[in-house]
Amino acid sequence: MLSVHTSPLDQPGTGDAGGLNVYVVELSRRLAAQGIEVEIFTRSTSGDLDPVVEMEPGVLVRHVIAGPLEGLTKAELPGQLCTFARDVLRTEAAFAPGYYDLVHSHYWLSGQIGALARDRWRVPLVHSMHTMAKVKNQLLAAGDEPEPSLRVIGEQQVVEAADVLVANTDDEANQLVELYGADPARVRAVHPGVDLSVFRPGDRAAARARLGIPGGALVAMFVGRLQRLKAPDVVVRASAALLTSRPDWRGRLVVPIIGGPSGSGLGTPDALVELAARLGVDDVVRFVPPIGQAELVDYYRAASLVCVPSYSESFGLVALEAQACGTPVVAARVGGLPTAVVDGRTGVLVDGHRPEDYAAVFEAMLSDDGRTTTMGLAGAEHALGFGWAQTAARTLDVYRDSMAALRTEALAVAE
Repeated sequence: MLSVHTSPLDQPGTGDAGGLNVYVVELSRRLAAQGIEVEIFTRSTSGDLDPVVEMEPGVLVRHVIAGPLEGLTKAELPGQLCTFARDVLRTEAAFAPGYYDLVHSHYWLSGQIGALARDRWRVPLVHSMHTMAKVKNQLLAAGDEPEPSLRVIGEQQVVEAADVLVANTDDEANQLVELYGADPARVRAVHPGVDLSVFRPGDRAAARARLGIPGGALVAMFVGRLQRLKAPDVVVRASAALLTSRPDWRGRLVVPIIGGPSGSGLGTPDALVELAARLGVDDVVRFVPPIGQAELVDYYRAASLVCVPSYSESFGLVALEAQACGTPVVAARVGGLPTAVVDGRTGVLVDGHRPEDYAAVFEAMLSDDGRTTTMGLAGAEHALGFGWAQTAARTLDVYRDSMAALRTEALAVAE
């Protein structure tokens, strides 16, 4: 596995850590459980990190020194790819030929390294985009900067180099073909999963008691990195609009915003706090730093609804985690969210990003306990179809197919 710009050991919701980190960790764990040895190469960001860390039996994380350990932004990482690639190739050279059977790269930076390793080691390259520049640039939030042409070109190169492109959804698979000219025969859609042993329905009252949330509260929650792309400001603005129409809810409404600044949000880390104060909802909005799964599960169970108003979302793991805990979701009708959320049954999909539209959906759902309960039950059932074991099994099929195809190609050349 190659995950250049973010480590599987990082806490999701901080810096560049998010759904990609969860994906790499959970997929690696499930592959290891099936006897597949996994080694994850990632850039070292601290002198306190050991060169090699056993994440768990069968999964090693190799920290590569490539550029300054701290203070390097994702935009500056392309300049360190040669150094990163050298360390990856040097690591492989210390073993007998054929040590690695396959490379699975995540995000375009990793795909650049993967293309080199593929040709050098003569093994298949499986690549997951996770997000794509052309898609993000079509759906930019107001004031957000477009992805640079360097990334667009880099992604195009990875699409051409990979033996198989793994898309999160059929929608993403179509985007790879239509926007990047990918060969449809080399694109496979494999849904991400959710850890159903962790994210599952539980006692809402008990969860609220542990978190200090009143039992009768109306809880509309956001979870994710705090950046324009994820649109947490929409939730804050929607809360203000909601209280304008329902001032009687001010003493009951609780809006947890869970996550840390990332991407464009790093330049203005206090922007959301200031927005909440300016809109007069700082008594309603609770800012919670990134938290581990045990506490996050409590928040999901405590919530009346979870809002995912992203401008672009390749899948939407937060939406799936919330539903797995029995909580309905209000989400933007973009990217993979229509796959993660069944509109009208497990949640509500909203067109656009007008806070007033989200406020209207919040009011309708929070006014109807029966509806949210029914949606929560349906969401938990829906999430059962997205376990990581299923994701790993389908991904392993992709690996086997790509290895078989490469062997066939090698035999044809030999003949």
